[in-house]
Amino acid sequence: MRILITGAAGFVGSALARYFIGHYEAGQCEVIGLDNFTRPGSETNRLVLKQLGVDLRHGDIRCPSDLELLPPVDWVIDASALPSVLAGSEQPGASRQLMEINLVGTLNLLEYCRHHNAGFALISTNRVYSIPALDKIPLQEGATRFQLDPNQPFPDGFSSAGISETFSTAPPVSLYGASKLATETVAREYGQAFNFPVWINRCGILAGEGQFGRADQGIIAFWLNTWLNKHPLKYIGYGGRGLQVRDCLHPFDLGNLLTLQMACETKLKSNVFNVGGGTDWIFSLRELSDWCTSRWASHAVESEPADRANDAPWLTMDTTLCRETFDWTPTIKLNQILTQIANHAEQHSDWLALSEA
Repeated sequence: MRILITGAAGFVGSALARYFIGHYEAGQCEVIGLDNFTRPGSETNRLVLKQLGVDLRHGDIRCPSDLELLPPVDWVIDASALPSVLAGSEQPGASRQLMEINLVGTLNLLEYCRHHNAGFALISTNRVYSIPALDKIPLQEGATRFQLDPNQPFPDGFSSAGISETFSTAPPVSLYGASKLATETVAREYGQAFNFPVWINRCGILAGEGQFGRADQGIIAFWLNTWLNKHPLKYIGYGGRGLQVRDCLHPFDLGNLLTLQMACETKLKSNVFNVGGGTDWIFSLRELSDWCTSRWASHAVESEPADRANDAPWLTMDTTLCRETFDWTPTIKLNQILTQIANHAEQHSDWLALSEA
C-alpha cells in the first residue's frame, strides 16, 4: 500500500507518517510526504522523516502542477491546513489564504484522488460545530472546570458524552470552521460522484511529544513549555479562571483509526466521525496549571475575563459512533500525553522560540 500524507512535516502529518512506518511490516506500506515547509519548525521534521524512509517532497497543495509530479497512491491523508480557529481573521489577505489552503488545496487533492482512484481521508475539526449552539450547552462552575448542568435541557446532538455528529453546524462557525465544513461537503460529493472511499474525521485537540505550540493552536504544548520557561500566561474569557474544557487525543491513536478505515471494505451509512479522547481525556487550563505545578513549581497566570471571539466553554467529542463502528478505543492516556510533552520540553529549552519563529 502507498499512502500520501499532505502536511507531512507538521505535527500531525509527521506523527502519522511515523505511526504507519512503525505499524506495517517492512515492504507493506510506502509513505510519501508532501509539505511546503512554510510553517515554523517544519524543517525540524525533514531529516527524521527521511531517516525513517518517508519519500518526503516539497510541494504545495494549492498548485495542481505540484500534485501532477506525484506517483499514484492508494490513499491520501489530508493533514495540511491552517489549523487555528483564529485563522483568516488576523491580518489582511489571511482569509483568502485560509480558503486557498483549506478548501482549494483539498479540492486539488480530490482531483488527484479522482484521477488515480485513491481513497481520501480528511483530518477535519470539531470547530465545524455551531458557536451559538455550543454556547447553549448548560454549564455550572466547578472548582477547576466547567461542568455540565444535568438539571437543564441539552441542545440537539448533545449528551453527557459530549458533542455528537448530529450537533448543529449552522453558522457562525468561524472562517476556519467554515473552510473545513465546506471541504467536508466537497469531499463527500467527490467520493459519491467518482466512487472512491472518503472518510471525514472531525478531530478535537491533537497533542503529543514534539508539537509546536502557540496560544491559538497546540495549546497543551504551548502551556507546558511556557510554564516551564516561566514566560507569561493568561486565562482568557469566561471570567478569566481557566475553566474551559477540552478533550485531546494522541495522533498515534488517530493513526490506528485511519488504519482501520483504510482497511474497511464495507459501505457505511455515514463516513463522518467525531474523533477524540472523549470525556475520559478532558481537561481545563486550570487543571493543566495544577498539573504543571505538581511537576515543576507554581507559576502566576494572569486573568482576562472578557470572552474571545469564536471561543467555546465546553468542547468535548462524543466518539460513540467511531468506537462502535470500528471497535476503536484510544490507548494513550491524558497523563501519558502530558508527560511526553513535559519530557520533551525539558530536553528542548529552545522549543518556544522555534514555535514562534
